[in-house]
Amino acid sequence: MSRLPVFIRDNTERILSEWETFARDLPAGGSMDIAALRDHAAGMLDGVARELETPKPREEQAEEAKGKTDTGDQTSDAAQSHGAARAERGFTVGEMVAEFRALRATVIRLWTEQQGEIAGADLDDTAKFHQAIDQAIAESITRYSRELNRSKDRFLAILGHDLRNPLSAISMSAKFMLETGDIREPTISGINMIVRSAARMNQMVGDLLDFARAQFGQGIPISRGKMDARKVVDEVVAEVAASHPKARVHVDASGQLHGNWDSIRLAQALTNLILNAVQHGSSEAPINVAARGLPNEVVLSVENQGPVIPAEKLERIFGVTGQDLTDRAAGDHLGLGLYITSEIIKAHGGTIDANSSDEDTVFTVHLPRQQPR
Repeated sequence: MSRLPVFIRDNTERILSEWETFARDLPAGGSMDIAALRDHAAGMLDGVARELETPKPREEQAEEAKGKTDTGDQTSDAAQSHGAARAERGFTVGEMVAEFRALRATVIRLWTEQQGEIAGADLDDTAKFHQAIDQAIAESITRYSRELNRSKDRFLAILGHDLRNPLSAISMSAKFMLETGDIREPTISGINMIVRSAARMNQMVGDLLDFARAQFGQGIPISRGKMDARKVVDEVVAEVAASHPKARVHVDASGQLHGNWDSIRLAQALTNLILNAVQHGSSEAPINVAARGLPNEVVLSVENQGPVIPAEKLERIFGVTGQDLTDRAAGDHLGLGLYITSEIIKAHGGTIDANSSDEDTVFTVHLPRQQPR
């Protein structure tokens, strides 16, 4: 019969061996060596044993139970290092927590098998052990999240800078050749294709960047300024008409359409909605774009005739899983248009909804004139 801290020290190798077997079965653990699988685990176990042997006032134990204090230095350092390593090696937070659950269960199972019966001081050891493991999980997750955020920042930097710079160089060089070079067909057609392809790739990078920001919880950034929504509507409709000459787009504007919005982002959202109507609407009927000024908001709508969107798809049309309903066939972007549009409207404090019937499909945006407090 031995106290729990003594048992942990005497059986560390046995505990780690069983824990290693569990961790190796996780998706990210199959290719890791033994040293990596055991990273910092021995230090956490030794730190927990020290915690169990350190007398503490009831008040401090109560604070630890609530997660308001740190574990011992050794346990804390090992847990945080463990979280950082797991983030680097591609473990999910669920897999990392599962490791701790396995470690906890292994220690308790092996100890109770040896003890035969748990009572008295053993119960106090068990309670303190659970508190120490819970705190180690919290510290490990905190460090894991911090490392994951750093990885997200690096990813966004690659999208926003490292990819766009060479694309800009390709586009500018091709345009320079068209403007100054003594070239003929079919070279001219080939260079024009390079320019168009670079523009499409740049749009895809922009969509990915917006998607990543939204998914990472940062939201799509906007820069508000006084503007006229009617001007944006007219400019977007003119651009769509130039790129899709067969499309018929009618505009109906009424009321006061001034507000405090991001004109570039608003144009992006409206372009996505109109292009979606061009792609999925009937070519026999016009697309109707309306802008109505109300006392506290401006309401924008894009209406087209065409196939009815099934109810189950309509429910998720602004989510990532609704991307099959956006303009992927055109090859100009990744099919994230409606999702990004929804995020842009959210960033403005507005709402967007969609309705579809046998008569038409309508996307409606409610845009507050000022930033909600």
